[in-house]
Amino acid sequence: MSRRIYVYFVLTFILGIIAGGAGVYYYAVRAGLWRIAMDAPHVVARMKQDLNLDDSQVRKISAILEDYFRKRKDLDRQHAPEYDALRQQTRAQVRLVLNTDQLAKFNEHVRRTDERIARERAEGK
Repeated sequence: MSRRIYVYFVLTFILGIIAGGAGVYYYAVRAGLWRIAMDAPHVVARMKQDLNLDDSQVRKISAILEDYFRKRKDLDRQHAPEYDALRQQTRAQVRLVLNTDQLAKFNEHVRRTDERIARERAEGK
C-alpha cells in the first residue's frame, strides 16, 4: 500500500511540473515575452524539414531569405520614425480615455514596451 501512495505522489508531482511548465509557456508566448525566432536560418531549417529540400534548394532559399530579411531590416529602420510617431499619437489618444489609476498602469506598460523596443533596435532585430 505504501508503494502505491509513493507512486501516486510522484505522478502527481510530475503532472504538476508539466502543467506548471505549460502554463508558464502559454503565458509567456501570449504576453509576448517569448518569441519564436524569425530569421533566415530558422526559416530554412523549418522549410528543409517540412518540404524535404535538397542541399541545392537549401542554398538558394537561404540566399533569397537572407536578402529578404536584410531588406526588411532596412525598411524597418527607414520607417521607424513613422512607427514611433503613430505609436505616440495612439498612446496620447488612449491616455485621454483612462482614469488616474489606469493611467499609471498604462504608463508603466508603455515604459516597458519602449525599453523592449530600444533593446530590440540595439540588437538589430
